[in-house]
Amino acid sequence: MHVDALIKMANQIGQYFSAFPDRAEALDGVATHIRKFWEPRMRRELLEHLDRAGFDALNPTTAEAIRQHRARLQ
Repeated sequence: MHVDALIKMANQIGQYFSAFPDRAEALDGVATHIRKFWEPRMRRELLEHLDRAGFDALNPTTAEAIRQHRARLQ
C-alpha cells in the first residue's frame, strides 16, 4: 500500500479519537485501532516511513499516539 494512503488513514483514525475528552484514552484508542485492524506490513511500512521522513504529515493526536505506543505497533 502506498504510504500516502497509510498516512491518510492514520490521520482519520487520529481525528476520530481526538474528540475523546480523555487524552490518554484517545492515544490508546489510536494505537489499539491500528494494531487490531492494520496488517503487520502496513504498520511496518508506516513506521519505516516515519523514521525516514518524520512525523510532520501526521496530525498531533496520531503523531503522539504512535510515538507513545510505538512498541505495540511493531
